[in-house]
Formats: sequence, structure tokens, C-alpha cells
Amino acid sequence: MIAVNELTTEVLVVGGGTGGTSAAIQAARRGVKTILVSEFSWLGGMLTTAGVCAPDGNELAAWQTGLWGAFLRELQQRQPGGLDHGWVSLFTYHPRIGAQVLADWVQALPNLKWISGQTPLAVLKAGDCVTGVRFADVVIHAKVTLDATELADVLELAEIPYRWGWELRSRFGEPSAPISGNDLTQRYPVQAPTWVVILKDFGTDTAPEIPRPPQYTSEHFVGAWEGYGVESFLNYGRLPGGLFMLNWPQSGNDYGEGVGRLVESDASRQQFLQEACWHTQGFASFIQSQLGRRYGLADDMFPEASIGGGAYALHPYYRESRRLVGLVTLREQDILPIPGGQVAPLPVDESSAFAGITVGNYANDHHYPGFTFPLAPKSIRWGGRWTGTPFTIPYGCLVPVSMDGLLLCDKNISVSHIANGSTRLQPVVMNLGQAAGMAAALSVELGCHPRELAVRRIQEALLGDTIAPAAVMPLFNKSLDDPDWLYWQRYYLDHPDEYPSSGMVEGQGEMGEMREMGEMGENFPNHQSLITNRQSYTLIYFTGIFQRRADQDYMITLSEPENLMGQIWILITIQPDVNQQLQHYPHQQQLQGWGCFNPAGNWLLVNRLH
Repeated sequence: MIAVNELTTEVLVVGGGTGGTSAAIQAARRGVKTILVSEFSWLGGMLTTAGVCAPDGNELAAWQTGLWGAFLRELQQRQPGGLDHGWVSLFTYHPRIGAQVLADWVQALPNLKWISGQTPLAVLKAGDCVTGVRFADVVIHAKVTLDATELADVLELAEIPYRWGWELRSRFGEPSAPISGNDLTQRYPVQAPTWVVILKDFGTDTAPEIPRPPQYTSEHFVGAWEGYGVESFLNYGRLPGGLFMLNWPQSGNDYGEGVGRLVESDASRQQFLQEACWHTQGFASFIQSQLGRRYGLADDMFPEASIGGGAYALHPYYRESRRLVGLVTLREQDILPIPGGQVAPLPVDESSAFAGITVGNYANDHHYPGFTFPLAPKSIRWGGRWTGTPFTIPYGCLVPVSMDGLLLCDKNISVSHIANGSTRLQPVVMNLGQAAGMAAALSVELGCHPRELAVRRIQEALLGDTIAPAAVMPLFNKSLDDPDWLYWQRYYLDHPDEYPSSGMVEGQGEMGEMREMGEMGENFPNHQSLITNRQSYTLIYFTGIFQRRADQDYMITLSEPENLMGQIWILITIQPDVNQQLQHYPHQQQLQGWGCFNPAGNWLLVNRLH
């Protein structure tokens, strides 16, 4: 086949999803010539085109670093009314706003070329090195290629070893892995995807009827909101403007029937995608039949597409992909809390490939419709709310065992099926993409293969990035606006044996001491100028009686604001200093401060105390 044209670049990113978009932005910001090729006219994957505009994980202020933190702050500025509207996440937003943020970032970079409407057809190789990719309309040659496709299609085309499906306990010794194959592992080789749809509350108007899809049966959806109630069910992914994002696991729109078809052939993949979209259409029709024509499909949420579009996402929320066989494989043991602690273990192997380049913290969450699959717990309470044990992803998870010229940067990295339940979430994939883009750029700068990079170079480049500095060490009480943030990040990189099991830094670094002495001048760099999360909320003054129900479990009976007098609200925070104050605040004493009220979650998110 003769391509329409040929292009040459330094970094090629294949796939415009969460990881790929971040990788392309970071590589281009570093100064290298970059081409980003996407299937859709929107960028962002899980965050936008798949419609999961209620991201999970990395909620705490300390984890809001890198491009993930920058994305949140940009959303806060662009979306009227802020981001705290649902209860599954502290951040919900209109997907068009998210897509526009990413498009603006990409289009602001003159050395980043974005080509949409293309998927990979073949991979170019020279021996054991990937040298580019052929698409329908163009061949692109590159020094470093990144596979950021939703299902690791570049891995398949390049015939690079990958995993698909479960590993038994004998493979990695994971405590939650099955001892032998069973009905669950046979029926669902990977987690079920979800085709998201967005509904709208039409109020007193009558919504258009949602037609039933082929082979519709209401039995699939009976009991969807049992145990929650209708209001809580709808508020799960509430967006501004009377919109509801539906990504609902209980008798909802998860769909995994014959999920193996996704990697069998183009025809079988399209068949699965159509069925998944119809399944979600059936769910939306069922909701309307039960709750009435007050609720209908939202207007013009997504661009039109051959499958999906309008109120329906452009593609499913893929929870799992083909997974690279890399230099390092992240296992369940690597994401669970150490005994008596609230952080996962740092890698102990001296190999550079084991050094961490991305922080994640979400609970290990698996979706198999009709099955309950128990997992070793990694959830903890912090700031009055459930969160997850923080962990780090080693650089070696992005690097193939024997193929040069290629990095992975989405759900396709080298992790076990079990661990994928924590590594697949939007925030961690976004910053994983940033790390991959940084590594690709450094490889070009230094004239070496990605596997030859010293990981400390990547870590230092991420920490010192002038636009979106990213943490590589999980520290609960050190956010980017802390002048000692960079000091402690580097300190524990240099002294990993001293990394605290609590994840809490005790004492001050050089910056904090200089600040206390009044000697910290302009010559001491810090990241405070980059941080706006404290100021971006619309804050409301409150007072009330503080109640401690248990450790990290707080309530408040309000006396102000006047319209909420006498009401009892859950009290939560994502700020390290507020968390510290609440842990030691006396029970049944008056508390006052500033925060945001979220009726969907019945919580008061405290930004600062008086």
C-alpha cells in the first residue's frame, strides 16, 4: 500500500487517550518535535471521549501534581460552579470542557502536530527497534514511538509479547489471584468495559422517548438502584446543569459478554462495541420507563460517531487492555499497604528500572457483571473520607523486555490483571503519560534508547518541570504549595530506606526553615505560583459543632450559613493542614472555617479552618 505522504518526527504518540495526550503534551513542552495521532476528533480518552467525567483516585491535594493537577485547576477555572457535584468523585465536569482544555494545550505547542481520524495499521521495525507506524493516510517515522491506544494495538501489530487475561496465584503469588481457573476467569478474561451515557433532568418538560435497542430485556437492569435509592443513584455522577453521567456497575451499563472479541478481529471488535452501546441504550430506556419522562438523553454532549455520539460516549470506558510484558511487572503486592502502614512498599531492587515515576492511590476496583470478586483491601480513611493506599509505578513497566524505540503509556503497561484494578484510573494514567512523554523526550535529547535512560533523570525532570511538576514519591502531608515539597521528594529518592510507613513527613526541610526565619527570598524556587486549588473554589463561611464519630470520621451540626442552620453534614477535606487540625480537634466544640457544600454527597469539603 502506498501512503498519501510520509512524515518524520522525533516522538510519535499513537492514540489520543488520557495517557497519549499527556505524553504528547509533555514531550512537546520539553522541546522535541512530536506527532500525536488520534482516532477521534476529541482528545482525552477516559476523561472525555469515553465520558468518564467523574475521575476516580488522586483526590487528595498531595496527589494533585503533574498534568493531573494542572487539568483539575484548569477545569476549576472554566466550569461555572466548580467541580464538586456528584458523590463518586470530588471532580465532575462537562466532557466538552475537558476536551477543550486538552485541545487548547495541544494547539498551543508549535512543535506538536495532531492528526485525527487515524488508527495504526502496521508497525515499522529495524531489527529489534520500532521506527514508526503506518496509518491509512500517512506513514510516520520516529525515533521513539509511544503506544497509547486503548487496547495496545501497536503491541499486537509489532508482535511484542503481551498478556491478556488472568494470572493464577502461582504466577506472581498475589493474595487475591485465583488458585485455579473458574467460571469467572472463563467468562471475563478481562474486566468489563462500560459505554457511558449522559442523561438530563428535563424538569417540568417531557423528555423525548428513549427507544429500546435490539434484543432489549429489562431483566438486565432490575435492582439497579436497590440499596441506594433513586436520588443517590442519579447523584452518583451528577454534573452541572441537571446532567447525570451513568457509569453504573450494579445491574447497570457494564458490559462484558464475549469481551475477548475486542482482540480477535476488527469485525468482532465492532460487533462487541455495537452490543455494548445497545446495552447502555437499554439501560437508559429502562431508567426512563421506571422514573418517567422527566429524564431523557442529554443534548449534544459528544460529537456524532458511527457508534455512539450525542448523549452516548464515543467509545467504551475500557478498564483493561492487552498488557505489555515489560522489564518490570507491577503486582498486587506492590500496591497493598505495608504491615502497620498506610503506603505501599517502595521497590527494593537496585535495578534502575524499578524506580518509580508515577504516583497512584485508588482502591483495587474490579468489574465483572454478575460476580462478586473479593480483593485484598487497600482502602484507608484520610481527611474524613475513604481513599486508597498510595503506590508508585516503576519505569520498567513502560519498557518492553527486548524491543527498543517503544514505550507504553496507558492501561497497556506491564501490570498483572489484579494490579490493573488500581493502575487503570484516569489520574494515574494521565501522569503516567506525562512520565512516558518526558522519558521519550529525554531519549531524543541524549541520543539513547528509552531502556538506557537513568531513571533519576526522568524523576528530576518531572519534579523540576516548570509548568506541571509531578510527584514521584507519595507524601500525604506535602502538597505542591508547600515550599519543602521538592526538598522532601528528593530526600526520599536519596534515602528510600527512611521513607516513612505513614507516608507523613516529620520535620522541615531547608525551605521551611528559611521561611520560619524570614530568609526565603526570590532566589529560593518553589511551586506556589503554579498552585491555585486553594483559591479556585467558591468558598462559603461556616460555623457549627464538630463531632468525632471515629478516627477520620467527622460530622458537623451547622449554625451558619443561616439557610443550613441545624443541619448535620459530613465533614471532609483534601488539604493536609486541615486534616491535621481535624485529627486533633476536640469533640463537641465549635468549629469555623471556609468550604464547599455538596448536597449529592451530603458533605462539607473544608478548604481551611479559622
